[in-house]
Amino acid sequence: MIKHSLPLAALAPVALLSLAACAVVPNAGPVVDSSREVAQQGSVVPLLQPVQLGQRTVVTPMRVTEDSRCPQGVQCIQAGRVIVETRIDGPGWRQTQPLTLGEPHSVRGITVTLASVEPEQRADPQVKSAEYRFAFEGG
Repeated sequence: MIKHSLPLAALAPVALLSLAACAVVPNAGPVVDSSREVAQQGSVVPLLQPVQLGQRTVVTPMRVTEDSRCPQGVQCIQAGRVIVETRIDGPGWRQTQPLTLGEPHSVRGITVTLASVEPEQRADPQVKSAEYRFAFEGG
């Protein structure tokens, strides 16, 4: 026979607290841990600037992983694309996804679209990370 130092009834509150810590609260706001204030929906934002998207979603452009758009004033065979690694925060969850300009992405019942990227690509000098600005749609 195993002897417990605490009665089983005393362990019940500890078990409940452990389970509660893992619960997703449906009416909670998105998880955001940025030193920057969250920009209003519809704002054009730089890298690492969180922006509200719908009532319960915040997106943050983290880094440009591809910008193969045709530079201004150059004739190209293919238009190219922009891909931005984007953090998507919702109530009790976080996901990072590569978003391609103009292509909707669905996650946890919401659709997020990288709607615009500024400035236009140029041949010389190339666009620097600090110059980029992004707009998102969805939520």
